[in-house]
Amino acid sequence: MLPISEQLSLPSSYGTPNRLLDWTVVEQRLVGSLHYWLATVRRDGSPHVVPVDGLWLDGGCYFGGDRATVHIRNMRRDGRASLHLEDGESAVIVEGTAEWTMPSKAEARRLVAASKAKYGYSDSTASYLAGVWRLNPVKILAWTTLYVVATRFLFEAPD
Repeated sequence: MLPISEQLSLPSSYGTPNRLLDWTVVEQRLVGSLHYWLATVRRDGSPHVVPVDGLWLDGGCYFGGDRATVHIRNMRRDGRASLHLEDGESAVIVEGTAEWTMPSKAEARRLVAASKAKYGYSDSTASYLAGVWRLNPVKILAWTTLYVVATRFLFEAPD
């Protein structure tokens, strides 16, 4: 499903963007990124940010981590999360909810193939079948030149 796109409103001192980014271009940047910065919420409400490897597939970002890591412990308690690319000039910022998901066999095979293509290695199909984290976007903010092209993409909540 394609998101709804709208102009991102900025404070007047930042300029007035007047063009929208194309979703397919933004999604390709998410697919192609080797690393993402993931922000989660600590028990006391403060943010925790960590770089993660991941796979943008079927409209969400799949990633993992040891159960003992701070970001995994945070998400097990509170799934609210943000993810962004490493590029601060041409930004893509994903806001949404992370959840533990059990992919189907077909999805697990696609994750294996995507990981091998992207990183040259992969966890096993069985590993993905045992579960993996997925960040489901609610909103994505993206721009190339902030004061010219700044777009908000809105996603419907899954049923």
